[in-house]
Amino acid sequence: MEKKRMIECYRRPAEDKSLRNWKKVRHPMRVLFNFLVITFCKFMPDIEFKNRLYRAIGMKIGKNVTINGTNLDVFFPELIEIGDNTIIGGFTTIITHEFLNDGHWRKGRVKIGKNVMMGALGLVMPGVEIGDNAKIAAYSLVNKNVKANSFVGGVPAKEIRNGGKLKST
Repeated sequence: MEKKRMIECYRRPAEDKSLRNWKKVRHPMRVLFNFLVITFCKFMPDIEFKNRLYRAIGMKIGKNVTINGTNLDVFFPELIEIGDNTIIGGFTTIITHEFLNDGHWRKGRVKIGKNVMMGALGLVMPGVEIGDNAKIAAYSLVNKNVKANSFVGGVPAKEIRNGGKLKST
């Protein structure tokens, strides 16, 4: 796994340090619309219709993508890009923003390559890029970039195998 995440940092005024002031980051109606679409899609069985709705809120979704009951970022879903033939397991969370205690907030594009398989209940942090043909184990925290053709897992996710060869410990 590569170490660097590509994120943009923003500073809020001293009086806006709380997450309670999120409305100054993104228009509430936009967040509400994204929330309704994403929540509806969690329960929608028709995969192609679901992908059309995701595209309508700005996500870049490739062909033959399966997103299974996933929690997606309601603030900036347009920063999520998923390549062809990718499967994302149930209850996985993909976020593109973070609010911090010190008055900063960050956002970053999440790019998931082609033919990626993500196990259930994982978490993908902002600014992460997952390479083509990568496999992510269930319950993994992906807080760093993942190389193409690798198998990662754990909290935080670490490389288990790369290109068919088990990583020695």
